[in-house]
Amino acid sequence: MSDAAQTVATSGNPLTRSWDLGKKIDPRYLIAFLITLVLLTAQLRYHVFGVAGYQRLALALGVCMATEALLSWFDRGKIVNLQSAYISGISLTLLVKPQGGALWPFAIGGFIAIASKYVLRYRDNHLWNPTNFAIATLLLVAPDTVSVLSHQFGNDVATNLVIWTFGLIIAARVGVLHITLTYVATFLVLNTLRALLLGQAVLPEIAPITGPMYQLFIFFMITDPRTVVKGRQRQMVVVVLIAMMETLIRFASDKGWPLPTAFNVAPAFFALATVGPVAKFLDLRRLRPTGSLSSAGTGRP
Repeated sequence: MSDAAQTVATSGNPLTRSWDLGKKIDPRYLIAFLITLVLLTAQLRYHVFGVAGYQRLALALGVCMATEALLSWFDRGKIVNLQSAYISGISLTLLVKPQGGALWPFAIGGFIAIASKYVLRYRDNHLWNPTNFAIATLLLVAPDTVSVLSHQFGNDVATNLVIWTFGLIIAARVGVLHITLTYVATFLVLNTLRALLLGQAVLPEIAPITGPMYQLFIFFMITDPRTVVKGRQRQMVVVVLIAMMETLIRFASDKGWPLPTAFNVAPAFFALATVGPVAKFLDLRRLRPTGSLSSAGTGRP
């Protein structure tokens, strides 16, 4: 079939037209669309926001965006795109669950998330995913006050179908689908083995991968283009190491080994917070600097 004939044949296909349109959209806005979809699904289906919920959202978004604007202006002489701050604010709102309706974790967490991009850098790259770093810090310093989302807004088929469908499509469009799928496959294999080793039922150990916390984790945190290593194969290796670290933390918790409370609460987050920055640091040392690679203001949650 000639190129002209193929163009005519595909131009009438709605799916083809939609995919071609998606290629023209800045990937950052597709990512922002996905996190907004997660937020709206949580609210419309489960009504997760009461008055306190909207206050948390406004506070987290306000602090993240104000911090990004101020620090980028101070550091670069201009205000950068605030999409990263937007994603961090929504992610913190969904993931952080403080005791007693406290608001301070959203303000402190928002500031830590964005500030970490400007302070904890190597060769003008930040090493930690901003939201991951903020949540890990909050859990370590206030384990009795701060917890994270687990199943609070459900884990039903309809909700998962919507989020996973859009998530996988957008991950493919952005070019990080291999990271998400590698993590999911490794998680399923390792936690099946862990369950068998402990003599536990397999399904309860692998079911969390479909839940809201893991949706945010696999679509936003481990795929952050500014904190992943360079190269498809290296990215897949690092994701396998993250999943292995998470399984080790879970196994240690199962066995009652002494661990900080925070590690027991969020093993996936601490697996990323420990493995990811080391991998990124080593990758940056491996690569020869080619000028300014500043990522502040363009990262992910």
